[in-house]
Amino acid sequence: MNNRAVLLFILACCAGIGRWCTILSGGACFSIHYNGLNLSKYRTMPNDSPVLYSFRRCPYAMRARMALSYSGIRVELREVVLRDMPATLLGCSPKGTVPVLLLKDGRVIDESLDIMRWALAARDPDHWLLVDAATQLADINGLVDRNDQYFKQQLDRYKYAERYPEQPAAEYRRAGELFLQQLEQRLAGAAWLCAGRMTLADVAIFPFVRQFAFVDKPWFDAAPYPRLQAWLDGLLVSALFQGVMQKYPQWHEGDVPTVFPD
Repeated sequence: MNNRAVLLFILACCAGIGRWCTILSGGACFSIHYNGLNLSKYRTMPNDSPVLYSFRRCPYAMRARMALSYSGIRVELREVVLRDMPATLLGCSPKGTVPVLLLKDGRVIDESLDIMRWALAARDPDHWLLVDAATQLADINGLVDRNDQYFKQQLDRYKYAERYPEQPAAEYRRAGELFLQQLEQRLAGAAWLCAGRMTLADVAIFPFVRQFAFVDKPWFDAAPYPRLQAWLDGLLVSALFQGVMQKYPQWHEGDVPTVFPD
């Protein structure tokens, strides 16, 4: 049993009445149950595990976490608060955005798409990248680029219309709908956006459509996009998405590492 496991065991044994504690030790991994609380997410991390700085509700961080979870790559998750960025994150990536992936060789990946591609390069069991289909891969990259460059801009103006008083929110929504209409057309006769199956495009675009929809959910539910609504609903209830939306406390220096996915 390693030192961290011993420390948590001692704390659990000293904490109060009615406690019970079970430790299953196996190298770098242990599980603790205390007063009915499963603390297995606080397993120790291998020394070569990457560190992921993330913010739960950020769409960029969502898609990075989804790719890491799908690829089965375990990281030490550090949940941050955007108004209180830790110095360690800023030391890795001075631009101060999430997600940021710190590799143990010192490399830093601070763009969400690059994190997704790094994870998929390591393991891509369902071929999200379509690396053997150059034309389809170009289609995926082009669609994601339109999401990141055009749609995200309209989304920000629609969601935070008070910051952009040049036009009413409805105008920004109409501009964003041009992209929604493109997605709706792609879903005609298909369940996914590209290649007839789930690819990087679906996961990279989904968090932004989700955010757009929830600005005014009654409006979105009544909008003439039945295929897009079904696509969104399916991803919202998917085990993949649900698994990356667990809430974690804000990370502070010295905290016990949090394993993701747990």
